[in-house]
Amino acid sequence: MEAIFAVTLGLLTASGAYLLLRGRTFPVVLGLTLLSYAVNLFLFAMGRLSGEAAVLGRDVQYADPVPQALVLTAIVIGFAMTAFVVVLALRGVGDLNSDHVDGLTDEESSP
Repeated sequence: MEAIFAVTLGLLTASGAYLLLRGRTFPVVLGLTLLSYAVNLFLFAMGRLSGEAAVLGRDVQYADPVPQALVLTAIVIGFAMTAFVVVLALRGVGDLNSDHVDGLTDEESSP
């Protein structure tokens, strides 16, 4: 279970970093979203991956609620930041008539 989780976390982080380095705005927004998912999974894993730990009820071993609260907060903040970046990207496309991250048009960026 831990190996699959680690591989998934690594793939999300690598994909997010790759998309973050692209020259267009949509892949950058998608890369930021994938990185935020990777961070959320990492925070959730800090609460120990245990299938028999109880969140509520009477049990000997309880799950740690702090990482769960951090993940819920990070999801809300990540959604708000993604909405802000999408609106900012749309405004940039409207003002610059280009979706390049550096603001150059297709004619200016090609040698």
